Amino acid sequence: MARLVEDWASAHGRTRDRLLPLLHWLQEEIGYVDDMAVPAIAAALNLSRADVHGVVTFYHDFRRAPAGRHVVKLCRAESCQARGGAAMEAAAADRLGVAMGETRRDGQVTLEPVYCLGLCAVGPNALVDGRPVARVDAAALDRIAREIAA
Repeated sequence: MARLVEDWASAHGRTRDRLLPLLHWLQEEIGYVDDMAVPAIAAALNLSRADVHGVVTFYHDFRRAPAGRHVVKLCRAESCQARGGAAMEAAAADRLGVAMGETRRDGQVTLEPVYCLGLCAVGPNALVDGRPVARVDAAALDRIAREIAA
């Protein structure tokens, strides 16, 4: 991991403003930002480990553990909540067999919150493996569950 970080920093720069691009790159390459990478990132960019850890834990999109094979993100923004998002979140957790913010034991699905997908007029909304799904209801949850099971 340290070698990957060092190679990236050598090619892209070692300044504080390179932290987010490096974290995004790691997430794309590996699928998450391993806690073991934090000291290497801090050293490569001349930051404290606390600075790096703070950024990784502040932004919801950075995972600190591998995600499931399928990732379902449910919108928690006000508009989706006003359209029944909380009930859909509970139903999704039940239907998919995983709590919000967790990965199912079999590694098939991760259920995550997202704070606005920009589809406010047609909520509640989800993002299933990067694909937006509007008007999430019981039927849509059934389709999502079948898609994940396939």
